[in-house]
Amino acid sequence: MTQTFSKVTAIRGMNDAIPGPSARWEQLEGIVRDWLHAYGYRNMRTPILEHTRLFTRGIGEVTDIVEKEMYSFTDSLNGESLTMRPEFTAGMVRAAIEHNLLYDRAQRVYAMGPVFRHERPQRGRYRQFHQIDVEALGMAGPDIDAEMIVMAARLWKLLGITDVRLEINSLGQAAERAAHREALIAHLELHKAVLDEDGLRRMYTNPLRVLDTKNPAMQEMANTAPKLFDFLGEESRTHFDAVCARLDDAGIQYQLNTRMVRGLDYYNLTVFEWITDSLGAQATICGGGRYDGLIELLGGKPAPAVGFAIGMERLIDLWGQMQPETTAPAECDVYIVQQGDEAQRRAAVLAESLRDEGISVVVHAGSGSFKSQFKRADASAASIAVILAGDELAQGVASVKMLRQSAAPEEAMQQQVPLDSLVAFLKDKV
Repeated sequence: MTQTFSKVTAIRGMNDAIPGPSARWEQLEGIVRDWLHAYGYRNMRTPILEHTRLFTRGIGEVTDIVEKEMYSFTDSLNGESLTMRPEFTAGMVRAAIEHNLLYDRAQRVYAMGPVFRHERPQRGRYRQFHQIDVEALGMAGPDIDAEMIVMAARLWKLLGITDVRLEINSLGQAAERAAHREALIAHLELHKAVLDEDGLRRMYTNPLRVLDTKNPAMQEMANTAPKLFDFLGEESRTHFDAVCARLDDAGIQYQLNTRMVRGLDYYNLTVFEWITDSLGAQATICGGGRYDGLIELLGGKPAPAVGFAIGMERLIDLWGQMQPETTAPAECDVYIVQQGDEAQRRAAVLAESLRDEGISVVVHAGSGSFKSQFKRADASAASIAVILAGDELAQGVASVKMLRQSAAPEEAMQQQVPLDSLVAFLKDKV
């Protein structure tokens, strides 16, 4: 008796990108690489798995990511606690420290790839999702903060995205945050009656995050809470004003959001978010800011840093709304139709010769009628079909047919080309 098995499907919140839809991913990745190269950023690739302590120390133990969302497990070989990265920054800083990248120069680096958070899957929020992560390590001035924001604005322009707005804030320095924290806790203690369970839990461990609540019953309390922005000293205000001046120079509109705190503990001074109204509840497509203390916190020599991350699924969703029409790239330039063992063998040799010339080729696999093979050739979006068959091979020729509408009238009909000049002929036509 044959045993049957139920089909295996992808884990909920971890999605496939199959041929066809994946073309938009490839197109976006190409645009992003060119965009980053224009600003001098170089690629960095870090492991998906890191020591759990990297994230508890870097992100903050009382953040949602660490408390609720990380995929962590104990390595059965050595008992170490490991975590699938929930974000890129901590790992990229770890790599910069480990490989001493900042010993003689600042670094502009970026990464693209999957990150993992155990969340309830919904539109724009998945358990495996992808980020474009951009980091400027070793740079302290407001000029680089502003450049980061201007960079993002250029990407929206390249993609034709218009439904996006910028919100910015400053989280100041450690002493300013400490003074604000004391005043904020006092405010929260006066309003304990309206705090939900999460607010009560965070009141003394991470009071800033209490203000980020979505609970309607807590909004008045949050609106009347002491604002960190009001605690900024002269140096922090000067830095923030200089960022704003450069945004003004670039013609970028922005709105001050004094309640913006971001979801990670390592930020200081400038923080920002690019927000859209076209993705429902998941409105932020890009967020980041300055994190001058993280490099030292993770064991490196003190150095400033600033960066941002873009959610690729959300960006592709938004891009598709703004630019719905996209043409998937052709599978190949030339599709070789063949019939018979000799033709199949000659087709394989011809295909390699064409690939030597930079031409992409698909040789029809197996056998099949000419009609079915031409149907597959047309579906491949190849511009040219080459037909190899017994009688023509015996005469030393192949038939060539232009498949796309761009072909000249005299080329639209099938024509015969000598085999010894076929590669040169096709190279001229592709």
